[in-house]
Amino acid sequence: MDGSFLTIDINSFITEPIAHEFMRKAILISILITSVCGLLSSFLTLKGWALMGDAVSHAVMPGVVVAYALGVPLSIGAFVFGVGSVALIGFIKHKSRIKEDTVIGLVFTGFFALGIVLISKITSEIDLMHILYGTPLGIPLSDVKQTIFISFLVVLLLSIFRKDLMLYCFDPRHAKTIGINVSFLHYLLLTCLSLAAVVGLQAVGIVLVVAMLITPGATAYLLTDKFDELSIISVLSSIISSLIGIYLSYWLDIAPGGSIVLVQTFIFLFAFLFAPRYGIFKVKQLLSSSK
Repeated sequence: MDGSFLTIDINSFITEPIAHEFMRKAILISILITSVCGLLSSFLTLKGWALMGDAVSHAVMPGVVVAYALGVPLSIGAFVFGVGSVALIGFIKHKSRIKEDTVIGLVFTGFFALGIVLISKITSEIDLMHILYGTPLGIPLSDVKQTIFISFLVVLLLSIFRKDLMLYCFDPRHAKTIGINVSFLHYLLLTCLSLAAVVGLQAVGIVLVVAMLITPGATAYLLTDKFDELSIISVLSSIISSLIGIYLSYWLDIAPGGSIVLVQTFIFLFAFLFAPRYGIFKVKQLLSSSK
């Protein structure tokens, strides 16, 4: 499949990919995964946890390898190491004078390096490129079921504690003052982050999952000041990027994960330039009109 798709009509462009069962499954699973990441992204953007998302997404790599070696579901190993990395970050932060961003960088690079070393030493059928970059194509039914369950769990937790999490992300001191258990919310959000990183492995892989956890929220943040609208826009931009990214990967014969993230990045750049209130060109327009 190549650039010849430019010569076909729009009807064929849309219908031909979904004629294949593997493409229909890839589209549905990508929409599900990126929607969950997009919803969580709104909280992470408000909290300012871009680096934490990066740390967790990279830290799950050795967990995937260990789980494969032990013959247990990869999601279990990824989740254990994801939560473990967060616990280690908190421990080092409270027991030393090193700043949090430095601790995060140390932990996620250390875990990531451990994963690469384990892959090089453990004889297996694990494909390093698949772990790093992922693909929603050809996902086994068992993994699909795990993905659906974990995605539903994350959405359920975020929905139940939505108001408390929103206040915690916006102003944790005020949340603590009015009696909200901020420690619980802190680890709840980190747990959801670890779970989202686990499901994100299927669609975009370890390297790119952080983009789906951050970019949708950053895009929405440029378009609205209301959190409810931010969440909706974040999820919608994730769905749009999944659909366009999967179709482009089919017609251009490129990696689906990278394609999805690139589309999401272009959506962010469009908002960055043309957002009605916070876009660059809007700012220039306001400056020129004030003269």
